[in-house]
Amino acid sequence: MKVNETQFSGVIEYVETLKAGSFTAAGERLGLTGSAVGKSITRLEKKLGTKLLHRTTRSLTPTPEGQRYFEGWIAILDEIDSLEQGVVAGSIQVSGSLNVHLPAAFGRRHVMPLLLDLTRKYPNLDLTVAFSERRINLIDEGVDLVVRIGTLEDDADLIARRLGQQRLVVCASPDYLKKKGTPKLVTELTEHDCIVGEQRSSQPAWLFRRSNGESFSQIVHGRYRFSDGDAMLSAVLDGMGISQLPTWLINEHLATGALVTVLNEYAGAEMPIYAVWPRSRYLKPRQRVVINALVENAEISTSVYQL
Repeated sequence: MKVNETQFSGVIEYVETLKAGSFTAAGERLGLTGSAVGKSITRLEKKLGTKLLHRTTRSLTPTPEGQRYFEGWIAILDEIDSLEQGVVAGSIQVSGSLNVHLPAAFGRRHVMPLLLDLTRKYPNLDLTVAFSERRINLIDEGVDLVVRIGTLEDDADLIARRLGQQRLVVCASPDYLKKKGTPKLVTELTEHDCIVGEQRSSQPAWLFRRSNGESFSQIVHGRYRFSDGDAMLSAVLDGMGISQLPTWLINEHLATGALVTVLNEYAGAEMPIYAVWPRSRYLKPRQRVVINALVENAEISTSVYQL
């Protein structure tokens, strides 16, 4: 397709208007009058043959077509910015805001320290970090990178890099086992007060492995459901129930005897850990440095990613 300069006429004015909230504010950013910005957008609407903005005396809001146009150009301008940064001579220029979603307990303990170190190394790198076990749509929510624990669904719009895996064990406090008894079979978990994490289905189940290496799942009685691994750990330590938790979260409590493992003959189930980001022709430098740091950290932190 032949590209000509008139195809971009009014685009920057339109994008800046939605970002700033008014023609006047957009004009101040662009060195134009508010009237000039408004006229430029009117010409853009005429060229496209559709209305982009609802105009009132108090506000400007995008039409459905205007919102799609805005989101499309934001993505294009971000690609251009990434391309320009990627070809800067000398060293990589890491700047701008990175929107990251992390699993709560794992993210706080093992990813946040790494991210904060990167912001010290790159003073122009800004971070927005959310902690959630929810499976978000990265593209719809404008997220640059997530760390996910568990199997991934096929998605042509995403790229994933496996970092490692976490090993799961079933554990409880000695006080809970003294009161409720120690399960000998996985089927007995339907009779215990199980503390479970966020589940994709309404019926909670835990992963186990038989002596021949075969994996299987077992339905449990989920009396307590928490979306945060640290909350699950606190409840187990308080003797509220039995839980299946990763070894990296509980090793120190196993060492002190505050927690003990049960059903060890069925232990060994693992869950993969991935870094996931939206597919793009040009990976943003700020994404690249975080992904590389996660991979490097996974290669040296076997106590986190391999046990």
